Amino acid sequence: MTVLRLLGNVIWLLIAGLPLALAYALAGVIACLFIITIPFGIAAFRLAIYTLWPFGQSIVDRPDAGAASVIGNVLWFLVAGWWLALSHVLLGIALIVTILGIPFGIASFKMAYLALFPLGKEIVPADEVRYAYGWARSVR
Repeated sequence: MTVLRLLGNVIWLLIAGLPLALAYALAGVIACLFIITIPFGIAAFRLAIYTLWPFGQSIVDRPDAGAASVIGNVLWFLVAGWWLALSHVLLGIALIVTILGIPFGIASFKMAYLALFPLGKEIVPADEVRYAYGWARSVR
């Protein structure tokens, strides 16, 4: 399974990861220009790293996220989230046209939701999610 993740991540990096990460990094730099929007910049940089190497990672809701995350997500959506999500959707459509690009297109569609509402989410290794919810089979 790790070889497939590595192969998927390398292919993703070459066809989609780098341009998307640059878009998130640009959004992060713009957000960090003002002191009040630095949390948005940090979220954008976190998403830039995630879009470089997404396979083998999962997104989970942070249990301590509250009203501030909801308000922040609304502001993020209005300023940067919609155009980042649009780039994911357009890229996903272009990828699913090819047979080999279908898994990458699906991954891009999943990232579109995260691009819309990134606050209150956490990126964790997929293995941690499997073990936390008991989805992993026991190794004896």
